[in-house]
Amino acid sequence: MKKQKFVLFCAVIIFSISSFAQRLPELAVPENYVLTFTPDFFTNTFKGEETLKLNVLKPTTQIVLNSVDIEFNEINISSGGQTQAAKVTEDKEKQMVTLQVEKELAPGPASLQIKYKGLLNDELRGFYIGRDELGNKYAVTQFESTDARRAFPSFDEPAYKATFDVTVVADKDLAVISNTKTLTDTPDASAAKHAVHFATTPRMSSYLLAIVVGHFESIAGSADGIPIRVWTTPGKKELGRFALESAEHILPYYDHYFGIKYPYGKLDLVGLPDFSAGAMENTACITFREVDLMLNSQRASLEAKKRVASVVAHEMAHQWFGDLVTMQWWDDVWLNEGFATWMSSKPLEAWHTEWHFEVDDVVESALSLNTDSLENTRPIHQEAETPDQIEELFDGIAYGKAAAVLRMLETYMGPDKFQAGVNAYLKKHSYANATASDFWTALTQASNKPIDKIMPTFVQQAGVPLVTVEAKCTGGADKVDLEQQRYFYNRSMFTAKNQDELWMIPVCLKTGESNNADAKCELLSEKEQRTSLKGCSPWVFANRGAYGYYRSGYTPEALRAISKDMEARLTPAERVLLLGDAWSSLQVGRITISDYLAFAEGFQHEHDSMVIQQFAIPLEYLADKVVEDKDREAFRGWIRHLFAQTAQEVGWDAKPGESDNQMLLRAQLMHVLGATARDPQVLAKAKELAIAALTQPGSVSSEMMTPALEVAAVNGDQALYDKVMARWKQSPDPEQRSLYSQTLVRFTDPKLVERTLNFLISSDVRSQDVTLLLARELRNHDAQKQVWDFVQQHWQDIQNVGGAFSNGRLVAASAAFCSVDMRDSEVSFFATHKTSSPRTQKQSLERMNYCIDLKSQQRSALTSWLEQHHESAGE
Repeated sequence: MKKQKFVLFCAVIIFSISSFAQRLPELAVPENYVLTFTPDFFTNTFKGEETLKLNVLKPTTQIVLNSVDIEFNEINISSGGQTQAAKVTEDKEKQMVTLQVEKELAPGPASLQIKYKGLLNDELRGFYIGRDELGNKYAVTQFESTDARRAFPSFDEPAYKATFDVTVVADKDLAVISNTKTLTDTPDASAAKHAVHFATTPRMSSYLLAIVVGHFESIAGSADGIPIRVWTTPGKKELGRFALESAEHILPYYDHYFGIKYPYGKLDLVGLPDFSAGAMENTACITFREVDLMLNSQRASLEAKKRVASVVAHEMAHQWFGDLVTMQWWDDVWLNEGFATWMSSKPLEAWHTEWHFEVDDVVESALSLNTDSLENTRPIHQEAETPDQIEELFDGIAYGKAAAVLRMLETYMGPDKFQAGVNAYLKKHSYANATASDFWTALTQASNKPIDKIMPTFVQQAGVPLVTVEAKCTGGADKVDLEQQRYFYNRSMFTAKNQDELWMIPVCLKTGESNNADAKCELLSEKEQRTSLKGCSPWVFANRGAYGYYRSGYTPEALRAISKDMEARLTPAERVLLLGDAWSSLQVGRITISDYLAFAEGFQHEHDSMVIQQFAIPLEYLADKVVEDKDREAFRGWIRHLFAQTAQEVGWDAKPGESDNQMLLRAQLMHVLGATARDPQVLAKAKELAIAALTQPGSVSSEMMTPALEVAAVNGDQALYDKVMARWKQSPDPEQRSLYSQTLVRFTDPKLVERTLNFLISSDVRSQDVTLLLARELRNHDAQKQVWDFVQQHWQDIQNVGGAFSNGRLVAASAAFCSVDMRDSEVSFFATHKTSSPRTQKQSLERMNYCIDLKSQQRSALTSWLEQHHESAGE
């Protein structure tokens, strides 16, 4: 009965999918794959054997599967007591093969028996080859989103869930890891190899299958009766200790929150030296880039610990939301990624309240608001058919915007009702697939609120709303006028009168006289609405708690009023959001640069490290891109003046018993005063600390080491460069190697920049890091043109060493250009060089144009403002 119900369910969902483009035809559904893989590290190939049990849905003489780079040796199809040899026809463009037989297959059970050969490629996708620092090869899978077909012929679409029985035959000294527990581990007759057979997996999508083969070692722990192991290449296992501790805290939290115990029996976390993404949520066998899993917990910075814990929490959340319940098609990938992004903060907040993940969440939302303010943004729910289109869906909209909308809805519904809706959704769709509509229906039923009306306005239409708030004191009460419109960075589109977008926005207000507990909340469902607040206040803040996914618009007078006491009246999260709101108003001319800088002066007594970190971003933008060359030193002087008192209070030396925030604040001040304001005293201190850190590791705190190296590199000479390079080569710690490599791309001396560029495309740098570091170098304002010239001249070399996913990062990094010449050069180059990220290229062009526009609109006004404020500008 259970089996029959599943077959019917699959038939319904598959028949509901259109069969155009690169989707499989509606002929059959899989039930079980029996797979045997025999990797050969000498030839970088593997042998595969597959028995696929399936159910034929209608009479047919062919079965169509996804397949890429598979060499078929033998294929038979058995059905109704007959076995027929099948003829193979390959469609490389659609990444499909048609298996044709002479006699018609009747509806019902059938099986395929396939013997084939595949490639262990060097593209960091499918079944691929990597190497550790000792030169040992390993083989690992990375199937999301459409690359399981590179390892075995399959129904490689998420709705085609099935079970898997996996066996791997490997050299006897190699560890083998997969999604389930090992059932048998048997040496072959020669004792040179062993065959590892794993338990049958739960029903899952093909992209979640995982296989890891190589020299790996592990440390072990457990939580809620589930064994947990962290795997690394030899000599590094103790660097996985913090990740193991994180997982042991996270798993019980999720067990409780989801109301469903972790369903997979074991959990493996595997750190890989060569890995394209940050991490991948393969069912019960999560794979990671080393820097996102491994660190020295005695020396690691707080930022590094938060990153590792967050990535582990994100991927573990997927075990329920994405693996147990999977989106029906990739157009709803946000159900996976947005939910996991939103969820990952919860167990960590419970574990380390002092880490203040509520501010990190708002910082991430701010990034999404920026992307969503572009003309070339996209709705959360986006149609996609081809592998390239699907790959583009893994962006800030799927992760950050979707998470921000969920955070807003949780606040509107109340945490308990939101949790009840999530639990109902998971229980109803366990081991199956679901759609966005299924999700918000569950939330609607749990809350009795119009979630099914609110969600489509944020999920199915692109862009971000701007909520303008104006308050007037009338009769002893504030009358507040709210107005919504779509926000664009494009000034002409922003001011257009023909905007027809309308959102249903949960808006919460607070005043200078109120606190979060007595804020007023209501649903803004019209273009214009009026509400009232008790009493009269000098200002009204439009996004209490910073939970809402919208920009807020204020008059210049209101911004100045808020800035006078915002550290006392607004939370750090609210102040971060307000910074973005003010900047967005400047972008479209709602306020002038004078208004913005007057508002900015309200942050001169700011003592929250995260707020300072976010405040530094627009200051650096103005310093690098907008201010005239002749005014740059004056602007830097104003920044020095702005932070002088706080820097004096904090000092450059750690004090006994100080908080994490105090340590991080010191680091942020060094960054903004050194890298942006170029304060001579700070530059000298940074060089002193950098040399100490490089000469005697451990002598400088992890929090100060990062900004010290970064700032010292700005004016760094060859001697400093050589010390950084030497440490990069010597350090076995992935976090430290990442820090050193990021320091190398901060140097500005043209000779050292050239040296770095040639180094990045050499065999010394892993392919996963090439374009990541080149992109950071491309954002280095002082070296930008030199780097861009190099990228153009060596484009093919970069593609060769960077792998299949390489060019998207460079396309995105070109958004940092802010001159007509650089923009035109980028447009001309990509007109003749194919990119796999066309939307990203359009977005980068937009960002360049908006920077050029802002510079033309505000540069002379900035000059005038600096002349009027020459004393605070340090003159």
